Amino acid sequence: MSNRIAEVRAALLEGGVIPAHPLALTRTGKLDERRQLALTRYYRDAGAAGVAVGVHTTQFAIRRRGIDLYGPVLSLAADVIRRRKQAGRFIGIAGIVGDTRQALHEATVARTLGYDAGLLSLGGLDDWTDSALIRHARAVGEALPLVGFYLQPAAGGRQLGYRFWRRFAELEAVVAIKVAPFDRYATLDVVRAVVESGRAAEIALYTGNDDNIVADLTTPFWLRDDQGEWRTVRMVGGLLGHWAYWTRRAVQLVERCRAAVDGIPADLLALSAATTDVNAAIFDAANGYRGCIPGIHEVLRRQGLLATTRCLDERERLSPGQSREVDRVLAAYPFLNDDEFVAEGLDRWLDH
Repeated sequence: MSNRIAEVRAALLEGGVIPAHPLALTRTGKLDERRQLALTRYYRDAGAAGVAVGVHTTQFAIRRRGIDLYGPVLSLAADVIRRRKQAGRFIGIAGIVGDTRQALHEATVARTLGYDAGLLSLGGLDDWTDSALIRHARAVGEALPLVGFYLQPAAGGRQLGYRFWRRFAELEAVVAIKVAPFDRYATLDVVRAVVESGRAAEIALYTGNDDNIVADLTTPFWLRDDQGEWRTVRMVGGLLGHWAYWTRRAVQLVERCRAAVDGIPADLLALSAATTDVNAAIFDAANGYRGCIPGIHEVLRRQGLLATTRCLDERERLSPGQSREVDRVLAAYPFLNDDEFVAEGLDRWLDH
């Protein structure tokens, strides 16, 4: 396991764009395998560093009895991931949820399918103590390298303080952390915990803060490590539902952010504000993110990658007025979309 952890850690430390993979359904609510595969091929060809499957954007309901799509959905993406790895790096991350029994089952499924790491969600474990959560993470980490996940409470996460993250960072199986509390104080808790654990060179930090993507990618965090020495650390990439669409542009954005180490150009700051405005519309921030997943689906539907915005829960739909907000940001920021890239590759991804 230690060799595998080292390999996965090295790949994640290189950074880049990791889209959180949506779920493609037919109009009758069945898995649309053709479009599910097309999405993964789109991310591959757009230059993503990998994909995260079975996560919040894929819909946690894929695990429900009677739906039972966790294995099939991971299996579809695994085939594309495996083929892409033959030509170079492409990281497969599987979402892991539930109590220890369920999480170990999912980690075993993911490992069997060849996934590199598990994104460990602690949502739904609100009454667990920090010590119980650490024992849980340690057990799952014996099956699969771990990517920590600080998910904002509005999306089903829970508050996790500095003390938890400091102990979590000390676990050998931890290779990365997705920082997504949508809160600057909480974000700093995670970064400080990693630096003060002495493992800043071993744990890759990925932004999941959709409201602050460019700021996260361009901020040098200057903190003292466990030896009292000053360390400068950065977010090396993002694992984002926001990058499930317009992925080609996301890859270009990360390249620009990496190049901005000597100062942030004014146009990149303007791009930061534009990105946040787009995310607010598509993720339905005005309505507590209730239309987040349908908003992602709507953009992909307009591009032809999805046939419908349907979710497993039919009550999960675009909020009133959200479609108009999507219209607004599409018109306001045409330089952020990758419609031309998608149009050129769509037939190939669908009929590969």
